[in-house]
Amino acid sequence: MSKRRYTVLRAVAELVNAANGVQPIAREGYPTIPVFAFGWPTSEMSPVYMGVSMLDALRRGLRGDFRGTSGRIALVLTAIAWALLYLIHRRNVAAEPHFEEPLRRALGNDYEQIAAQSQPRRRTQIGVWPTDLVRRRYVEKASTVQYGPHARSNRADIWRRADLPRDGKAPVLLQVPGGAWAIGMRRPQSYALLSHMAERGWVCLSIDYRVSPRNTWPDHIVDVKRAIAWIKENIADYGGDPNFVAVTGGSAGGHLSSLAALTPNDPQWQPGFEDADTSVVAAVPIYGRYDWFTSHGSGRKEFIVFLQKFVVKKPFAQNRQTYLDASSIRRLRADAPPFFILHGQDDSIIPVGEGREFASALREVSTSTVAYAEIPHAQHAFDFYYGSPRAHYTARAVEVFLSWVHAKRQAKTESAVPAITT
Repeated sequence: MSKRRYTVLRAVAELVNAANGVQPIAREGYPTIPVFAFGWPTSEMSPVYMGVSMLDALRRGLRGDFRGTSGRIALVLTAIAWALLYLIHRRNVAAEPHFEEPLRRALGNDYEQIAAQSQPRRRTQIGVWPTDLVRRRYVEKASTVQYGPHARSNRADIWRRADLPRDGKAPVLLQVPGGAWAIGMRRPQSYALLSHMAERGWVCLSIDYRVSPRNTWPDHIVDVKRAIAWIKENIADYGGDPNFVAVTGGSAGGHLSSLAALTPNDPQWQPGFEDADTSVVAAVPIYGRYDWFTSHGSGRKEFIVFLQKFVVKKPFAQNRQTYLDASSIRRLRADAPPFFILHGQDDSIIPVGEGREFASALREVSTSTVAYAEIPHAQHAFDFYYGSPRAHYTARAVEVFLSWVHAKRQAKTESAVPAITT
C-alpha cells in the first residue's frame, strides 16, 4: 500500500472517529462497546485530539504526504474531522445550562443562594492538571484507609483540605467508582468532583470494592454499605460529620450508590454488621444502571447475559428475585433521601431512557426532592476526564445540589432547637 493511499485511509479513520464523537454510530448490541471506547475520549477530549492531529498533519505535510489528488482528498477529510472536533468542543462548553436548569426547576430559583449558606466556599481553579497531582493535593498518605476486612479491595482515599479542622464536622461525600462491577478502581475516577468538593470544605471518600468475576453479587453492595458504616464510625476523626453522609457514583457506581441510598440498614446486605447505620442523606447517581431484570430494549439482552455469566453467576429464570432485589427501580420508597440523577442523551452503554424511567418512577413515590439532568450530546462517562468542561459542570452542579440539601438540613435543625429564654 502506498504512503499516500495510507494517508487517505488515515484521514477517513480520523473523520469516522470525529463523527462518532458527534453522535454514536451504533446504539444496539455489542458494537456499542467499541463505539463508546473510541467515542468517549473524542467527545470529552476533542481539543487534545485536534491539537495532536494538527501537529501530526503539519509534520506529514512537510514531508509531502498531501501532494497530488489523494493527498488533497486526505487533507480535506482531515479538515472536516477538525471541524467536527471543534463542534464537539463548542457543544461541551455550551452544556452548562443543562446542568443548572434542572436544579432550578427542582430546587427553586433561589437554590444557589440557599446552597451558599451551607459551607464557607473557596474558589476552585479549573484547569487541566495531571490527575495524580490533583489527588496528592487533597489526599495525604495517612489518609488512605482500610474500611473493611478485605485488604486488597476495601481501601479508600480520604480527600480533604489540609487546613480543614479535625473537629470541623464538615459534610461528607462517598464516591463509588464505576467499571461494570468488574473494575471498581477508586483512582483516577471523579477527580474533578472530588477536588471541587474538597476545596469547598467537604470530606470525600473514594473507595475500591470487591469486583467480578473474582467476586459475586452481592459482594459489591455489601462493601459499599460497609464503607458507609465505616464513615459513620470514623469520619469524625478526619473532620467529617457522620450525621451528613451523601453518596454518588457513575455507571456501576451509579447503580450501587442509588441502591445503597434506597436500602438503608437492610440486613440482607449487611452480614456481620446488621446493626450498623448505613443510611445516607442524599444520593447523586450518574449514568447508572437501575434495572437488572428487563430483557427487552436496547442492549438489555446482552446486559442480562453479562450479569448471569460474570456478576450474579446465577440463571435469571430461576433466580429472578435476586435480580429484582438488585434493581434500584424496584426499591423505591416514600422516605427516600433527596436524589439528583444525571444522564447523557448519547450514552451508548446505558441508554438515556433508563435514567428517565428511574427519575420518573422515583418522583411518583418519594416525598423528597428528585432532580434530573439530561445532558445533550453527552456519552457515557462524560464526567471522567478532569479537563472536560462537562466534568467541571458536573462537579459544580453536584456540589450545589448537595450544599442545598446540607443548608436545608441545617436550617431545619436550627429551627427545631428551642429558644432559650431568661
